[in-house]
Amino acid sequence: MKDLGALMKQAQAMQQKLQDAQAKLAETVVEGSSGGGMVKVALQGTGELKNVVIDEELLKPGEGEVLSDLIVAAHADAKRKLDAAQAETMQSIAGPLAGMPGFPKF
Repeated sequence: MKDLGALMKQAQAMQQKLQDAQAKLAETVVEGSSGGGMVKVALQGTGELKNVVIDEELLKPGEGEVLSDLIVAAHADAKRKLDAAQAETMQSIAGPLAGMPGFPKF
């Protein structure tokens, strides 16, 4: 059995890695798109919406419903990418412990 001091050092190292990963992910920006790139959104690692780009073709009268749907789809695409980046980061830090009950999530 490992001594308590060694276990404490491991726990502190893991905590530091988690804090570093959280800071890195907070600065990460992912882009999602829909409509063949007609709508693009950028999400920061915190989930904050940073940017929206809309093709001018969608700004014509009568395109409101299509535009709304494409914005939602682009956001969902970006969110999936952000979730994947977070899961990959956690897996690289925690290995088999990632996702276990009680283990921190981002």
